Amino acid sequence: MFELRLMCPEHQVETLSEALEALDALSVSVEDADAQTDAEQALFGEPGMPPPKDGWQRSRVLALYDTREQANGALALLQAQDFFADCELLGLQEVPEQDWVRLTQSQFAPVEITPEFWIVPTWHEPPEQARIVIRLDPGLAFGTGTHPTTRMCLRWIASHGSASLNRVLDYGCGSGILAIGAAKFGAADIDAVDIDPAAVESTVLNAQANHVQLRAGLPESASGVYQTVVANILATPLKVLAPLLWSRVAPGGALVLAGILDRQAEELQAAYAPYCTLAVADAEDGWILMTAMRSELVHG
Repeated sequence: MFELRLMCPEHQVETLSEALEALDALSVSVEDADAQTDAEQALFGEPGMPPPKDGWQRSRVLALYDTREQANGALALLQAQDFFADCELLGLQEVPEQDWVRLTQSQFAPVEITPEFWIVPTWHEPPEQARIVIRLDPGLAFGTGTHPTTRMCLRWIASHGSASLNRVLDYGCGSGILAIGAAKFGAADIDAVDIDPAAVESTVLNAQANHVQLRAGLPESASGVYQTVVANILATPLKVLAPLLWSRVAPGGALVLAGILDRQAEELQAAYAPYCTLAVADAEDGWILMTAMRSELVHG
């Protein structure tokens, strides 16, 4: 495998990346050429959303090819394009062969939720102290237990008994990890929904692998009210979904929201104020978990 290394200005990053993909690059990545220097630039965006810019003022673009001939052929075609006048070749080097599967697997170790509750990839043995285990491998859908928002939701689930969970709605289920966690802690009736059909499929497969029963489908498949409604998505969709999510909470039930940065607490509270009073229930690494309880007597 060979890595083609190019330098280009910010305004050509997207064009160059798309050209490399069109020229059959196995992968294309972009780095700040000034990283770890005084000229380094930070690109920040909402977690899970695209960055505000495609690249840095001086961007290093890396493309992988199977053979040296393919990389040289792509380079020759790029150098003939007008846009490449602002770009330059940094080098072409062979990448040592690696066991990419083993390398990827090594990056995902068991994740502790509580001392007795763990998320464990299938290639690892569960820790000796684990009493409740979710078997989950990294996949296309969000939710492997490594992100603070997922861990906080699972901690909340673990701290509540089966009576509190009973009927659960996991809205924006991703991998299904929260729904599976609810099942592991005694929830008897679980709906896991997502707008992404791939997430629905992932949830079904992960539930089967963990020997739990749940229903997975698109959001319209949810029906009635639930003792627990949990949504681990992002602040903006959570605000838009406020009336819908609250309408699904049964009398005496709980609303559990994650995917929220600590600086977004007040805007979430404002969005939900017509329906309920949200409070911060947990915090980790700049993220917060917010919850609200519905009174036994419903006033709308």
